[in-house]
Amino acid sequence: MIDPVRPALSPGRVAAAVVALALGGFAIGTTEFVTMGLLPDVAEGIDVDIPTAGHVISLYALGVVVGAPVIAALGTTLPRRGLLIGLMVAFIAGNVLTAVAPGYGSLLAARFVAGVPHGAYFGVASLVAASLVRPHLRGRAVSSVMLGLAVANVAGVPAATWLGQQLGWRSAYWAVVVIGALTIVAVATVVPASPGNRAATVRTELGALRRPQVLLTLLVGVVGFGGMFAVYSYVAPLVTEVTGMSRGSIPLVLLAFGTGGVVGTALGGRLADLALFRSLVGANVVTGVLLALVPLAARTPVTIVAAIFLLGAGASTLVICLQMRLMEVAGEAQMLGAALNHSALNAANALGAWSGGLVIAAGHGYTAPGLLGAGLAAAGLLALAASGVLRRRELRAAGALPEHLPHPAQPARAAR
Repeated sequence: MIDPVRPALSPGRVAAAVVALALGGFAIGTTEFVTMGLLPDVAEGIDVDIPTAGHVISLYALGVVVGAPVIAALGTTLPRRGLLIGLMVAFIAGNVLTAVAPGYGSLLAARFVAGVPHGAYFGVASLVAASLVRPHLRGRAVSSVMLGLAVANVAGVPAATWLGQQLGWRSAYWAVVVIGALTIVAVATVVPASPGNRAATVRTELGALRRPQVLLTLLVGVVGFGGMFAVYSYVAPLVTEVTGMSRGSIPLVLLAFGTGGVVGTALGGRLADLALFRSLVGANVVTGVLLALVPLAARTPVTIVAAIFLLGAGASTLVICLQMRLMEVAGEAQMLGAALNHSALNAANALGAWSGGLVIAAGHGYTAPGLLGAGLAAAGLLALAASGVLRRRELRAAGALPEHLPHPAQPARAAR
């Protein structure tokens, strides 16, 4: 469960703790997304084609999918500050292995290792941040931690992409190692100590996976968000081969996505505090529409940059709403719920990179992932519809929903 609010902490201490937690998100976001910007360089460096190099993205995602639930379930009783530091040590190790990987097979293994602590870090950091503020501000606290991930796309990813293009793609991952080390120092210095949930067990944590609402929300993340990754995984060749922009413009396109992500992350926290389920539906719809417009937007540099910016905003809003929704429906297993969001999103990463590579390899071109992504977003909307119907039945059975109310969606603090 979320720790009790600690009102004795000064606003400055709370802000410093959140910034330290967000710095870890910055490191994680940089290593996750820089591979997409450097994909042609990585492919050339390990002597494979671009669709094959896309499997490097998928292996990182697979590491998140596997690591998040396992670490969250096993680590729920551990002191949370110590767990955060341990996760960052493992993250640094994975990026060191990436930077020194001699070939394709070793690079795949290194990216898997780097991805293992990803979801658990965000799960623990989200709970720690939420414990520092009043309940009606928890969405904003969680989104502030996630801003590290969004800011990575504004500053970290474009800078690391540029660095990788100038000094070789391996240099980008060495830069991530440095940021990870700074995170360890910051967390150890300013994040308050907090105990784990000593009453929890692996069985009770994993019991959240038996909850239909948890499974439906995970499905929204996997399928609905997979559409975004189908496009973003191949954004570099999209803007160079289709739009006709120069290779040097790729960091600027990534900057547009990251700027949209900052806007969407900040907006998502406020919307989650205001009306969680409705915001989740709206973000999914907006993201799907934007994906469908990618083939048209790719015709000119101005429209593709605008589309990538808006896609970043819509997708980041969706991430925050999914995070808060899973923490809401996971019951006592909130660490697992928060971590599972990143398992779902990285399963979406793997699905998007794989399926996008398939349609490209089949000869449909670099715009085809946009239409594929719109279809995946529509499938996510179907899962949300099922979740809404189930929510209505749950509230009615609990006597919290009169027969005449048209919609089950309520803010996060509504009765479960």
